[in-house]
Amino acid sequence: MQKLIYLALLFPFFSFSQNAGDSLFNTNQVIRVDITFNQTGFWDSLVANYTPEKDMMAAGLQITDSYGVRTMDSIAIRLKGNSSYGHPGTKKSFKIDVNQYVQGQDYRGLKKLNFNNGFKDPTFMREKVYFDLCKEMNVPAPRVNFANVYMNGTFWGFYTIVEQIDDQYLDWAFVDDTGNLFKAGDNTDGQSPADLANHGTSSSDYSSRYELKTNEDLNDWSDLLGFIKFIDSTTTSEFTINLASNINLPVYLKSLALDNLFSSLDSYLNSARNYYIYNNGTTGLWEWIKWDGNEAFGLYTGGPGLGNLEQLAPNYIASSRPLVSKIFASTTLYATYKDELCSIMDSYFNPTYMNTKIDAIKTLIQADVLADDLKMYSDQNFLDNTESNITVSGGPMGSQTVFGLKSFVANRSSYLNSLICPLAVNELEKSKNIVSPNPFSDNFTISTDIESIEILDASGRKIDFKQVQELGNSTITLNAKAGIYFLNLKTKNGIQNITLVKE
Repeated sequence: MQKLIYLALLFPFFSFSQNAGDSLFNTNQVIRVDITFNQTGFWDSLVANYTPEKDMMAAGLQITDSYGVRTMDSIAIRLKGNSSYGHPGTKKSFKIDVNQYVQGQDYRGLKKLNFNNGFKDPTFMREKVYFDLCKEMNVPAPRVNFANVYMNGTFWGFYTIVEQIDDQYLDWAFVDDTGNLFKAGDNTDGQSPADLANHGTSSSDYSSRYELKTNEDLNDWSDLLGFIKFIDSTTTSEFTINLASNINLPVYLKSLALDNLFSSLDSYLNSARNYYIYNNGTTGLWEWIKWDGNEAFGLYTGGPGLGNLEQLAPNYIASSRPLVSKIFASTTLYATYKDELCSIMDSYFNPTYMNTKIDAIKTLIQADVLADDLKMYSDQNFLDNTESNITVSGGPMGSQTVFGLKSFVANRSSYLNSLICPLAVNELEKSKNIVSPNPFSDNFTISTDIESIEILDASGRKIDFKQVQELGNSTITLNAKAGIYFLNLKTKNGIQNITLVKE
């Protein structure tokens, strides 16, 4: 039996021992998972059944963790994943359900577990580091650990284990599992984003965008439709006043800030997928739950106008993301959001804090990663990418620069600190000595002599504008939609950066 490797907890979770999964996730460890099939051609059957949410195969399961050995004769298993299914060879992501064939059976209080194959991540650490920090900050996200997996006695590779978002998760995270839990759809065709935009008044108008995961028999979508109507129909002022009566706002702003800090764009911000929303039955507020963080640290490059993801604009969003666009259009909410960005960077998202966490996890998993000859990248890729950028080529990803974990934190935090944090307090009030009015409707006036001017939109793209007067005490007309813009003014004293709000 392979020796188990585990360390003391790196990021403290909730410490209540009765919570499902605590013994698996509250100690960082590499467990051993043995899956046994009766048929010798089990792999062909798994592949044949590969369709999300389709048939699951029966198998035996033995898990060896820091608490001992647990054996179950009958569990269910299927392959899973969209892009991760493109991992070379047979090392595919998969899901197990220990409760499907034996009602009441569980593993450490859990019914389901997800095993992810490290697709596109040479470090195997992105999802773990990202979601551990979420839990450190009490931002809802699944817990993550590691496993060496064997199938019918053959080593199948080193995997990350990710907690399932289900009623067990709701029990420990919110002490309530009675409300509606919706999962954002995969949007694999790019035509059905879970964007919280208004697409109609019936649940059938959203069935390709969301999946109801609890209370399925009732199938009542009125709460989700009501939330979407609130977002769609309110003015900026009404939205600002009433948003906290609809969603757990302080926690959501932290969650939103973390997505931006980690340039985690395979999320609502860009792809409009990979999240759950839960209508808390106790508070009546929506809770935002992260999902699928393996492309954090700027690994997701799909979408318009992204540029260098170490310099992603603090208010970047793709088109038609009304929940966030309305937050960014609100002077009050956007100021609070920026305060969250700066606070997180001050306490957590900085090299001093993050490098210690990254080093500890690397120490935990290094021997097991190096022993995995089925992984997508080389040993040297793993060792280097923890520290700095690497360039990979071939395979499903093609040629791509993969940001290093430590270098990304250093460069991203440095960029954002220089851009927004010195101006985070009363920024709009200070700007009025230079630009007014701010917020503005059509025109604004620059009340200082300038040599040049540049206006950027929320994604950092330079935009054209109509200049009414010559530079220096100029009046500018900006024909653009409402939202956040950046104004870079070159004066004799250097560059001044102003955040503009168009109403």
